[in-house]
Amino acid sequence: MSTIKKHSKFKNTGILFELLIRQVTSDMISNQDSKAVKIVKRYFSSDTELLREYNLYNAILKAPVTTEAKAESLINTVIQESKKLDTDLLNKEKYALIKEIKRHYDVENFFKAKISNYKVSAAIYTLFEAARLKNPVDANNLISNRLTLLEQITKEPIDRGMVEKKAAEEFVREDKDIRILAYKLIVEKYNEAYADLSEDQKEILKEYINNVSDTKQLKEYLNAKISQVRKELAEQLQKVEDKVVKIKLKEVISLIKPLTERQAIKDDHLLSLMQYYELVKELKAGK
Repeated sequence: MSTIKKHSKFKNTGILFELLIRQVTSDMISNQDSKAVKIVKRYFSSDTELLREYNLYNAILKAPVTTEAKAESLINTVIQESKKLDTDLLNKEKYALIKEIKRHYDVENFFKAKISNYKVSAAIYTLFEAARLKNPVDANNLISNRLTLLEQITKEPIDRGMVEKKAAEEFVREDKDIRILAYKLIVEKYNEAYADLSEDQKEILKEYINNVSDTKQLKEYLNAKISQVRKELAEQLQKVEDKVVKIKLKEVISLIKPLTERQAIKDDHLLSLMQYYELVKELKAGK
């Protein structure tokens, strides 16, 4: 399965362009014939993929301050446009560009300069790379980078919880071969047992699908939900008046235990958690 590549400033079009412009400025101040000017003209001309990708970077880097909804729309549009670029040609141009820079400048010094918008450019690069992969799997990476871009455009702190929710839904939609099918099959399976899934149950299913390959994160999530549902059942216990129901509910609560470090996650754990939340739903409805 493909994975998102680690950020590389050597391949980041936005950073490469800014470093070249800085070099042009430095050369001019030093009264030197700037090779960087010729490099910019050659590789960022109207008929190169490098310019097309840089314009996508610039659409976010220079975006006017706007609402979160409009920022989301802009990010989605730019990412979709990045998928239309000729990746093979783009990589060839980047390779030739780096080779040209190495020919005329000391690479270590060239890339040593600090970039003010480094974090944003890195986020754009990572999201572009993820969009080109068939099965991007690092959901946390995608969420963090999308959050960076939203804050860049809106100039305001963004609620990570909302970004996670949207990203999880998008993440499930994007992997057509595996995640959509798996999610649909599981939802159908549980809908046979439950007439209407609660928000908690839906969230558990999505998390289970999204992190099925990350057992550590999934276990941490399930344990958090186990702790939460145990607390909710304990709260409902205080409201139950029927003595028989009260005894049975106490027995159920005593059975709810977190997964141990060595314990393997099984479908039964998901089923039990779903059933606990179904019980919470029924108790709250007074059934």
